Amino acid sequence: MSIAHYTAMSADAPITARSEDATVSSNPLDTNSASSLENEFITLMVAQIQNQDPLNPLDGTEYVSQLAQFSQVQSMENMSGTMQNSMVLLDNMQVLSTAGLVGQTVYVSGNEFELGEGIQNGKVELAHASNQVTLVVKDAYGQKTEVPLGAHQAGDVDFSIDPEKLGLKAGEYTVSVNVQDGQASPNVLLAGQVEQVRIPSTGGAALVNITGVGSVPFYQITQFGA
Repeated sequence: MSIAHYTAMSADAPITARSEDATVSSNPLDTNSASSLENEFITLMVAQIQNQDPLNPLDGTEYVSQLAQFSQVQSMENMSGTMQNSMVLLDNMQVLSTAGLVGQTVYVSGNEFELGEGIQNGKVELAHASNQVTLVVKDAYGQKTEVPLGAHQAGDVDFSIDPEKLGLKAGEYTVSVNVQDGQASPNVLLAGQVEQVRIPSTGGAALVNITGVGSVPFYQITQFGA
């Protein structure tokens, strides 16, 4: 915003602020609001018009330019508020959709699980065909148990880890996959039923408690349904 030059003519009479020129909010919390900024802008513009040099008045296009700049700032502020409201709406929708997962089976990418009396199901994502696919289940003490799955083409290979059949005690385990030589170890997806959904009080993604897998962020779920 350009400010008129000080001249002797403008200093002859003091400028008194009139109540109808502008109204300024007395609430300090509103000083950065759009309405407060608009009031300040109008007050400054009125003062600029009153104090301009009558022999060299400002070009009217300058006022139009100043108004356009203020309108742009106001539009950006309104857009920011709209985006914040949209984020709140999306968070609420995520909470509602996540709560509907309780009791459903989901798959999570990982290799750590906890065995109880039930069977741990999952699948292996084979990028290439392999003449031999073997699960390697290791307990907390490093004891390994191999579960041969046979030869498979590229794609998903389902598996089940039955603690009774394999003679495994309840506890924490890790699982890895051995394939034919020259191939990288494929990704493992662990299945489990959603027991609970928790929304952190500090914000962030919803946490999903899955049987046998534990608590994981919602976005780590890779598949819904058995």
